This record gives sequence, structure tokens and C-alpha cells, in this order.
Amino acid sequence: MSSSPRFDRGHTDDLMAFLMASPSPYHAVASAAARLEKAGFRQVEETAAWDGTTGGKYVLRGGAIVAWYVPEGAGAHTPFRIAGAHTDSPNLRVKPLPDSGAYGWRQIAVEIYGGTLLNTWLDRDLGLAGRISLRDGSDRLVSIDRPLLRVPQLAVHLDRSANTDGLKLDRQKHMQPIWGLGDVEEGDLIRFVAEEAGVDAEDITGWDLMPHPVEPPSYLGRDRELVAGPRMDNLLSVHAATAALAAVAGQPDAELPYIPVMAAFDHEENGSQSDTGADGPLLGTVLERSVFARGGGYEDRARAFAGTVCLSSDTGHAIHPNYAERHDPTHHPVVNGGPILKVNVNMRYATDGSGRSAFAAACEKAGVPWQTFVSNNAMPCGTTIGPITAARHGIKTVDIGVAILSMHSARELCGADDPYLLANALAAFLAG
Repeated sequence: MSSSPRFDRGHTDDLMAFLMASPSPYHAVASAAARLEKAGFRQVEETAAWDGTTGGKYVLRGGAIVAWYVPEGAGAHTPFRIAGAHTDSPNLRVKPLPDSGAYGWRQIAVEIYGGTLLNTWLDRDLGLAGRISLRDGSDRLVSIDRPLLRVPQLAVHLDRSANTDGLKLDRQKHMQPIWGLGDVEEGDLIRFVAEEAGVDAEDITGWDLMPHPVEPPSYLGRDRELVAGPRMDNLLSVHAATAALAAVAGQPDAELPYIPVMAAFDHEENGSQSDTGADGPLLGTVLERSVFARGGGYEDRARAFAGTVCLSSDTGHAIHPNYAERHDPTHHPVVNGGPILKVNVNMRYATDGSGRSAFAAACEKAGVPWQTFVSNNAMPCGTTIGPITAARHGIKTVDIGVAILSMHSARELCGADDPYLLANALAAFLAG
């Protein structure tokens, strides 16, 4: 039996604000944490002793966040319901020695992060964001959200074959942004960032900085039925999971048979192998400590994990009208058709038949339509945090998401209804 929807188009409006406020994974988790704080959650430090009190809690580590809500009456062996996602997007990252240039142009040395569509970063107004690490051991977020950088494309007069033989970009030579004129000065970029952040350049001992498009997200189409914006892969899912967890935490505890969890990891786009990635111990450690803080032991931990289900939410491919032959001939996910169930029998996605049932039940409860995605057999299938979560923690995991176009572009495209349809499905799932 379906329940009344929790979210509507206002959720999509808020997603656009979330995207603008989250130009880096570090900003994304800060944005998610701020929303959870408004819902009554409180941060717990990993280095502190945890207690077994009820209520909403969250852990921040770099570009990752894990949040959970313990209802009244939850036992040490109470299973979890997890909405998983990732905070990183393919982009450009500033190198350790960033000051570069030639022929009177001042440039920034960048490295390619993840499987970005390089051409989509050409001729865009780019800001700079991320975090700086200070001499006292603290970190500080920085966001220069104005036109600062640009990766200029070669004029067609100097590349006559660009429109016939295809644009060919050298990842090292052709992707270095310009940011001014003059001689190259060592330390210039960090001095500039320090001034913007209001700190002394000598106090900055490390940085994780990345360019970002400054053009805001916008509604698109005759009836504003589409949304164009940056970093939808996968901040769309992070935002939906955050909203769903906050909503579920606001309902009566007696209605929660599980402990709802939101886990958003960094570094999915390059394999998840880091202390903040899904292939690291963060999620398992948080869940175990929650069990132990409530007086449980190993047996309770095993029972809780055995009854736990995770929905791994990441964007997927909508049918592309100009490249329909690249898709499976019988599976055609469309935008605004509801979230997609992602299936691959070789376990590039973690979904199986019983997982499909869990997802279908959540969508039915929320009154949300859903679709199925399968890759064309002739095309390699991507993957997500889903199989990693399932294998590392022994947790039943189901891969889902929202169908989009222009995946891994600097600016992606989704349906305006799908973000809130996903959030409603996640809320129904987390509530059990």
C-alpha cells in the first residue's frame, strides 16, 4: 500500500541549491551535515568514545559522511537500512606544484580525476574549490565561485579536422587552464588562495583543490521538465539520501523497525580504494561501533549485518535519442520515469532477484514508478559502490539510481521529477 509522497518539485529546487553549495566532495559533506543538523542530528568524533544514546548522529571524514538514526527501543542486533552514494565527480584536480605557463600565459597544472569527458571542460568559466590544510593540523574549506580559470580550445582554423575526424585532446598538454597573463611565479596560486581564504600563505601546508564550472544549475525545456547542472553524478543521490534520512528521523520511533543510515563515500570515480572510499573500513567501523555502543557483541553485530539491506544509489544512463543503438534493445530507461534498478549478472552491479523485490516494495510503498537498466551486451558495464559494499561487509546490496544524459560531463542532464521520486523511494526504504 502506497504512502503519501514526502517530496515534490521543491526537492528539485533544493537539489539545485545543494549542487551550487557543493563544488567539491568536502563541501558536499558539509552541505549534507548542515541539513542533518537542522533535523536534529549531531556530529560524533571518531576519536571519542561513543555512547548508546538514541537519536541522529553522523561522522565526517574528508569527503565522506556516514549518518544514522537510532530509534527508541532499538536493540543491539537491530538491522540497518542503508542508502549509499558517493560525493566525488570526474573533474580536474590541482597538482602539488601548480604554477605553470608559457608564452606570457599564466596557467595552473592540473591532473585528470576519474573518467571525465574532457571536451566538456573546454571554454567554460571555472572557479576553484576544495580544502586547504593548515600548519596547526586543521582543514578549511575554500570556494572561489567566480570566473577564474578557462581551458581554451584550439580554434577550428588551426584544427581543420576537428569537426570531421573528431576532437583529439592530449590529457597532459591540452587540459591546463589559463588564469592570467605574465611570468610564472612559484607559489602564486597558493598565495592567491590564502588571500581568498583569509589565512597566511605560509600556514598552508597542503591542499586538495579542483576547478568547477560556475554556471548555476537551471531548469530546461519547454515545460521546465529537465534540469541541467554539474556533479549530478552523484550529488543527486547524496542529496536525496540526506533528505530521506532527515525525513525518516522525524517520524515516530515506533514506526522504525530498522536503523536508517546514509553513507556517502569519496573516490568512487577512481576505484573507491581510500580511507574515505567504499572499499575502505569506514562504513563497517561505524556500524560496528553503533552496535557495540548499544551494548552488543560480535553475535549482535553478525545478526544486525545479516538483516541489513543497502540501496546503492548512483546515476545511470537514460536512453539517448541520438545514440539508441548503444543501449540494450529492450531496456530503455527514460527521464522522469522514476528511479532505475541497475542489473548486471556479472556483478558489476550488486542487484539480484531478492534485492529487486526489496526495491520494488519500497517504490510501491512510496507510490513511485521505477524502471530497469541493463547494458548492451556489446558494451562494457560500469560499476558502483554496490558490489564493493556487498563483498566487503556481507550486506545485501541493490544498485539503483536516476537515469541521466551527459554522464561524466562537466554539466549533466536529468528529469526534473526524478530527484524527488528517488528521495521518496529512499525514504520509504529507510523507514522499512
